[in-house]
Amino acid sequence: MIFENVTLVDSLFGQLNLPQYVGEHNIAQLVGVDLSAYGDVEKKEIKDPSDGVNQDLSEALSPELDDLGRLHWLVNTRHVTTILEFGLGKSTIVFNDAISKNMLADQHLIQGRLRRNNQYECHSVDNYQQWIDEVKSKNTLDTVRYHKSELVIGEFQGRVCTYYDPLPNLCPDLIYLDGPDNFSPVGSVRGITTNHKDRMPMSAGILSIEHFLTPGTLIVTDGRTANARFLKSNLQRDWFYCHDQESDQHYFELVEEPLGIYNKRQIDFCLGSSYFDRLSEIKRAKAI
Repeated sequence: MIFENVTLVDSLFGQLNLPQYVGEHNIAQLVGVDLSAYGDVEKKEIKDPSDGVNQDLSEALSPELDDLGRLHWLVNTRHVTTILEFGLGKSTIVFNDAISKNMLADQHLIQGRLRRNNQYECHSVDNYQQWIDEVKSKNTLDTVRYHKSELVIGEFQGRVCTYYDPLPNLCPDLIYLDGPDNFSPVGSVRGITTNHKDRMPMSAGILSIEHFLTPGTLIVTDGRTANARFLKSNLQRDWFYCHDQESDQHYFELVEEPLGIYNKRQIDFCLGSSYFDRLSEIKRAKAI
């Protein structure tokens, strides 16, 4: 069940001073941005309507420091251990930096206490080998594991969508959905495909692994409002959900009773008492 909660964004970012954080962690430098020329870190660029629906994928979109700063903050403040990323690029570089810092700060505290078998790894899935090669050749990202997958048209409960195949076999505590594009999927269902400029990406891989995810997992979608609404309509477990229209990002947090001692230890260490405050909110809402 989805519980819309506009205060989730405040829970996630209430203490974030974005310009200060971006500066402290050299995020502009990480992604090759001249901060003096970029201007206001918090600005949201209004792009051309054709951006993101262009079949020419030879050029990456320009970095947005506000989005990248928030992603780094989430990994840091939620003590994330394992990231699953759909669509790689500048976010991959930022995730590598953030999770490397988590490893230095946290690994000695969780060793032997938490059941996390892909500790401090970012698993990045993409269907374009050229982008994988591009990121690999220009960066040394020690925590990143690259996964080349095919992108196929399929169905989820009769609804046309796309799937990456294969997916890495792991249990992430942060999932970032920033892929695929419209034009990559192979095949069609009854003539329907996303390969049209007026279509939008509709990834369903997260739905297929929902039952494996552990309480405390956070899903972030970068824009992709149609896809986020598809997830919202089909996720079955108890999720807090919020669309932050200012940043155009969607957040889903899996808020349930811990599965057992190891999951509770992870929640206690990574998320703290605020998680259980949100769990109490859901219990009250379900009791009405």
